[in-house]
Amino acid sequence: MDTMKTNSPAASCGEDQGSLPGACGALAFPFVPTQQPNPVRYSRMEALQTGTLFPGLDLPFKAAIQARTKMANTALAELMALDFAIDELGLYLVTHAQDQEVLQLYWSYIKLANEGREKYEKRYGPLTQTTLTPEDGYAWLKDPWPWEEGVGE
Repeated sequence: MDTMKTNSPAASCGEDQGSLPGACGALAFPFVPTQQPNPVRYSRMEALQTGTLFPGLDLPFKAAIQARTKMANTALAELMALDFAIDELGLYLVTHAQDQEVLQLYWSYIKLANEGREKYEKRYGPLTQTTLTPEDGYAWLKDPWPWEEGVGE
């Protein structure tokens, strides 16, 4: 039995040949930086503004992003920064589970976030619909909103 041959233009492209637009596209050679144990880290707020906790993973357009995303240092921004850092550290720990320094930082950030969230919610009310209590009913949209405090005084 003869082997089936294809006469399509894509079949005539070599592994490292081709161009776009057209029948063949050149292969991409991506580079993914690997992280070493105990990598340098940004502060929580800087990480939130930069989009990564780890300077080694900075995107090429980092400076442009930072210039446009200055955040006020508020209780809500700090909670957002802690949650972002917790997510980033969790992703790092998936591939570096033995990194005890980062693991301790991860648990300390979770503790800080839980304490901060509790204080924030006592002052301003629930942050999410799932933190309502039966006594609250569904009135989690109470005025004033945290960012409106002090407006019009």
